Amino acid sequence: MRFLSSRRRHPAAKVLLLVAALFVMGAFYSVVAPASQSAADTGTSQQVAEGKALFQVGCASCHGLNGEGQGGDAAEGLGPSLVGVGAASVDFQVGTGRMPMARPAQQAPQKESVYTDEEVAALAAYVASLGPGPEIPSEQDYTPAGISEEDLAKGGELFRANCSACHNFAGAGGALPNGKYAPSLYGVSDKHIYEAMVTGPQQMPVFSDNVITPEDKRAIIGYLSELHEQPEQGGHSLGGIGPVSEGLWTFVIGLGGLIAFSVWIAAKGARAR
Repeated sequence: MRFLSSRRRHPAAKVLLLVAALFVMGAFYSVVAPASQSAADTGTSQQVAEGKALFQVGCASCHGLNGEGQGGDAAEGLGPSLVGVGAASVDFQVGTGRMPMARPAQQAPQKESVYTDEEVAALAAYVASLGPGPEIPSEQDYTPAGISEEDLAKGGELFRANCSACHNFAGAGGALPNGKYAPSLYGVSDKHIYEAMVTGPQQMPVFSDNVITPEDKRAIIGYLSELHEQPEQGGHSLGGIGPVSEGLWTFVIGLGGLIAFSVWIAAKGARAR
């Protein structure tokens, strides 16, 4: 102690004390830093690396090696930039089999996905690392279990006001200009319907939380689930596309029957004479 006391006024004392303090703080942080955080970061980094490898094999030819896009028309095989589209967009497009496209076209049709759930998650993690965007929703965000009758009615009103112009009043889909179409919502999972609303795939508009709140999105999904589970009370639904198919069959059967009856009457009258 007498040795330290006699040298505390030495010019190098303050520098040595600062170095010693930094050393102690570094040692203390290395001891108390949570090891679980490092493990989580390692797992996420590994998932992103796996997603990048999958992306370079199956997606880079259209979207660029780093997801920067090729600034062209999808019908020509030139994919858009994926920076900022978010994990939800990848989970929807790849999870429904729309991506990767088998060949350039005006619109990517739904088909069986060529990736496993783990591979889809890895691709989503990689694209999410390119820029911030909508995240994959949790189950409580889109599951309509326990929703009230009032919310179901509200969901029906919201669907008819915002969605039925393209998807038909029953969600059966319909034709759009330039060779495109609104797909049927029958058999589509609740998660993918939610993701479509927040990402706006292809020609569909984005319904952000400021336009349709998460609660109202659940109400729309609940309405569709309730509607599609109802039995057909009036016989064959004729595709559920309303007066289009009904008018067609009325024209074919009704007018066709009148023509056939007129021909029969004329032939019978000719034979009578």
